[in-house]
Amino acid sequence: MIRLSAPSIDRQEERAVGAVLRSGFLVQGKEVKQFEEKIARYLNVKHAVAVSSGTSALHLALLAYGIGPGDEVIIPDYTFPATANVVELAGARPVFADIDPLTFNIDPKGVETLITKKTKAIMPVHLFGQSADVSPLMRLARKYKLVVVEDAACVLGATYKGRKCGTIGDTGCFSFHPRKVITTGEGGVVVTGNKPVADRLRALRNHGIEYKNNKIDFVMAGFNYRMTEIQAAIGLVQLKKISALILYHRKIAGLYDAQLRPIEWIETPAIPSYNTHVFQSYIIRTLRGDRDKFIAYLRQNGIEANIGTYALHKLSFYKNKYHLKASGFPVTERVFRTSVALPLYEHLSGVQVKMIADTIRRFR
Repeated sequence: MIRLSAPSIDRQEERAVGAVLRSGFLVQGKEVKQFEEKIARYLNVKHAVAVSSGTSALHLALLAYGIGPGDEVIIPDYTFPATANVVELAGARPVFADIDPLTFNIDPKGVETLITKKTKAIMPVHLFGQSADVSPLMRLARKYKLVVVEDAACVLGATYKGRKCGTIGDTGCFSFHPRKVITTGEGGVVVTGNKPVADRLRALRNHGIEYKNNKIDFVMAGFNYRMTEIQAAIGLVQLKKISALILYHRKIAGLYDAQLRPIEWIETPAIPSYNTHVFQSYIIRTLRGDRDKFIAYLRQNGIEANIGTYALHKLSFYKNKYHLKASGFPVTERVFRTSVALPLYEHLSGVQVKMIADTIRRFR
């Protein structure tokens, strides 16, 4: 006879397992609540709702404001596809705007011409670690009674005119993907000052559950978009390091600037006076030769480089569905064809930055 025995678990594990079983898997635990509280305190906002990813944060933010079929949401053309995908998944239509040539973020000057009676929201993306110019967008939003949902996936800790990015619009959405300044492996958070919106977010992330008088009711069709306790525990440790991590990213960016600015055919990141930059990514533009050949050259020399991000008008789904043409997005087209992300991570050294710069100088 074969006897089976379960592996032993210590008391802390037993308490954690017991708490989950007693909750019926429906209640967020201690670590998630603590992480939400600390994020809210760090950003100086009233409500933070932790979720499973930055994409789910954006999706729930749109749904919490009732955005759906027949509505339009204005987004930048130059961004990771998740920004547009969540609009589609909400049943609304993404409307694409060209970008500012300095920051690569949405250009406010072109937004008003895109507003129609169907427009319900503007979703600026703060790319690569610095803010879009939000003030003009907020003025348009108030003028036309629109919601502003900030896609702040890349900018935790960055500021715009002295305010933390993601806290200027009606709602901000952050990501804790491994490429972000702090990570929970995967995860996200939505922040807002609006309690009814926060309550809807909490219900939507957790199967549509609402708690009243210590009883559970399912008041809407929700999702399983919860952050796990393990992710939150990692986030709590990471959050303690955020100032040091941002400082290190800025130090590496400064070393890159010093090495690359003398190269006449390289354009280094520009930072407007109203912004502080956390350098989630370090993006250059190459004005010599073909961008893809440049990236291939760097990889052949042991440097893991990539494109900056995507031009949505060039992606098959959006190009074909909305009949998008490059002529409608001249700045995006130019930036997309020339932008390159260089390595930037916590263990990158000054010696390695110099090696990368020396390799770039040899490109022909």
